[in-house]
Amino acid sequence: MDSHYIIHEVMHVLHFEKGILYTIRELLVRPGESIRRFLTEDRSRLIKPVIFLIISSLLYTLVTHFFHIEKDHIVSDATKYATFAAITEWIENHYGYANIIMGLFIGTWLRLFMRKSGYNFYEILIALCFVIGIGMLIYTVFALVQGLSGINMKLVSECVTLIYCMWAIGQLLGGKRVKGYILCLAGYLLGIVSFWMTVELLAALVDRFKH
Repeated sequence: MDSHYIIHEVMHVLHFEKGILYTIRELLVRPGESIRRFLTEDRSRLIKPVIFLIISSLLYTLVTHFFHIEKDHIVSDATKYATFAAITEWIENHYGYANIIMGLFIGTWLRLFMRKSGYNFYEILIALCFVIGIGMLIYTVFALVQGLSGINMKLVSECVTLIYCMWAIGQLLGGKRVKGYILCLAGYLLGIVSFWMTVELLAALVDRFKH
């Protein structure tokens, strides 16, 4: 193993026809079609969904830590309980794993709302890895802008990410119908809310037992 091997592996990941750049382009231009093709036909062109989510989350973590703006993110706003604060700090340092866990909550609601879509829970979870991964890249871009300009981009980044997630999930599960998009948005939001409610509840229980 030498420098040529490392360069080859990096170029393989970044390869525009089958690597992360191609995956990003496809998920930005035609998310529903790209994910549908990945689930039913060809799994060789897009990179693995979990790897994509972890890489995207890592990029966000690196940018926010570099510019010291991670404290502006929603997960740092909660200091109500000591344990909850510790959990949110862990999340800020492990967005990849945290997003996978959050995906379980979102996937549960989407499976409930979109039973007629024909996709099972695991397929929805795979789709969410791609969608949330792009969401983290959107956060990364706005975090970079904020770090360079000093302008707080938190609200803008959250709105853009929310719109993208509704659009991407709606293309796959909602049949491109208005009602489908609304249900997908509802499932996505309820998944996030239920995730944080569960975290806060568990943290409160742990703090109570400590005393």
